[in-house]
Amino acid sequence: MNNLTKPVDLKNFDQEQLITYVESIGQPAFRGRQIFAWLYKEDITDFSQMTDLAKEFRAILAEHAIFSSFSDPITEISKDGTVKFGFKLEDGNIIETVLIPEEDRNTLCVSSQVGCAMGCRFCLTGDMGFTRNLTPAEIVNQVCGVRDWIQIHGKGKLTNLVFMGMGEPLANFNNLITSLNILTNQRGLSFSSRRITVSTCGLPEKMIELGSLTDVNLAVSLHAIDDYTRSNLMPVNKKYPIQDLLAACKAFPMKKRQRIMFEYTLFSGINDSNKHAAKLAQILQDIPCKINLLAMNSSEGSEFKGPSRNRILEFQQILRSRGYTVFIRQSRGGDISAACGQLAGKTREKKAGNN
Repeated sequence: MNNLTKPVDLKNFDQEQLITYVESIGQPAFRGRQIFAWLYKEDITDFSQMTDLAKEFRAILAEHAIFSSFSDPITEISKDGTVKFGFKLEDGNIIETVLIPEEDRNTLCVSSQVGCAMGCRFCLTGDMGFTRNLTPAEIVNQVCGVRDWIQIHGKGKLTNLVFMGMGEPLANFNNLITSLNILTNQRGLSFSSRRITVSTCGLPEKMIELGSLTDVNLAVSLHAIDDYTRSNLMPVNKKYPIQDLLAACKAFPMKKRQRIMFEYTLFSGINDSNKHAAKLAQILQDIPCKINLLAMNSSEGSEFKGPSRNRILEFQQILRSRGYTVFIRQSRGGDISAACGQLAGKTREKKAGNN
């Protein structure tokens, strides 16, 4: 056994990586599969509970490895049932996870980074700047932590996962793939790929790679139909303009009846006219897709405003008349810090104020 100065967090490994790890310490491959099956069971907190492992091996693991978890989250509960979780990391940073309960599902919005480097002008997380990538364990432990909270509070079970929290998932690509392998493995958290959606602001090469390695759904934050407007809202467009982004969407590997979800936030006077709707219908016409409309939820001090309800409905109708499936996403958790970055931002401000 190698002398390791810092314990290895086994939740940073998917099953194949865990097999490689146990083989590196002189154990047979099947031990890795055994351990992996224990890591994501509810109420398993110690190696001593892994009863099909030899006592001697459990002692070795206890000395040289850990399996981390999140506990005692900051929680804010909205009157509409939305729950915002703030999980404190080892380095003191706070990441956010949002539970969105609906009649037929419980959707969890998962973070992939501490902060974000993309700098979208309308996003609170972008205002925080980028601190670091989350590890696979920190990504998966958001799911485990909320799963445990739901069980304690009798709120049913998690059914859907969306990577739409803090950070750009495809900018943390390797850790994202490892976490997806854990989430979809039957010995892990056993989520169906059909119930997982990864959202991106538009990194074309990584989009194609994601589609080649996984069967998860793809959501693309579009928000504009011309490069001038989109670059002004989303600096990533200066490197990857709309033409390149849409080309990657057309090349994205999809199963039969699978469609890309385009996220389009409506900003009053900027991208919400009838002409914008007609142009949006035109540029997406060769891509199997759905469209999710969301009115800008103006936060205090924001330079952007959302359009009226009638304007949103007219925009939707234009798209529907051209054959698109178009949803209007309702803003949830308005009475709590449910917008991405709000809770972490408040925590940072409080911490700074105490210094």
